[in-house]
Amino acid sequence: MRKHSKEFLENLTPYQGYELLKEGNKRFINNLKADHDHLELINQTREGQYPFAVILSCMDSRTSVELIFDQGLGDLFSIRVAGNIVNNDIIGSIEYAVKYVGTKVLMVLGHTECGAINSAKQGVKDGHITELLSHIQPSISRAMLKHDADHSFSDNVAYANVENSLEQILNRSDIIKDMFSKGQIGIVGGVYNIESGEVDFFKNLTKKNKADKKVAVA
Repeated sequence: MRKHSKEFLENLTPYQGYELLKEGNKRFINNLKADHDHLELINQTREGQYPFAVILSCMDSRTSVELIFDQGLGDLFSIRVAGNIVNNDIIGSIEYAVKYVGTKVLMVLGHTECGAINSAKQGVKDGHITELLSHIQPSISRAMLKHDADHSFSDNVAYANVENSLEQILNRSDIIKDMFSKGQIGIVGGVYNIESGEVDFFKNLTKKNKADKKVAVA
């Protein structure tokens, strides 16, 4: 089935969307990237877009989600902001993706050695940066209270910050909470290692059904 079609997205399950992300990251770290014909992708997407995932990630130049998950034009809604923090505009953008486009997976992606997190730790105050960093402070406190040995990487605040963002999205959006409770969307939290390129999909709230099979992409 052609990937960039309404039919493909309607038939894709949230768990299959999650697996597309996992498989894409495996290709990325093994340098087995798919051959993305950009001109053909322009032709396929010029009449509409059907991204299977919406990803809130950091603006860090090393964390482009299209590259990390080996996806092409039209595959992902990418929302980028320093420290992958949450505000009303970001929640509204996610609501649009899942409710009006039909996107199947919501992911928050943090990363190791995050400049915004390091600045928050140092208590930096400067212009509008002060307010932005205030969103990260609760994650610093959270990380100090919890040490999870199951994390693949040692940056506990990065993990806590992803969890905090996911909780804010669910607590502040009735649309997203309702669609998630009905199994219409999957929710994933991950941390990207800037040294290895690997994503730790440490929080997967996406339900897998017996009918879920590996998706064939044309």
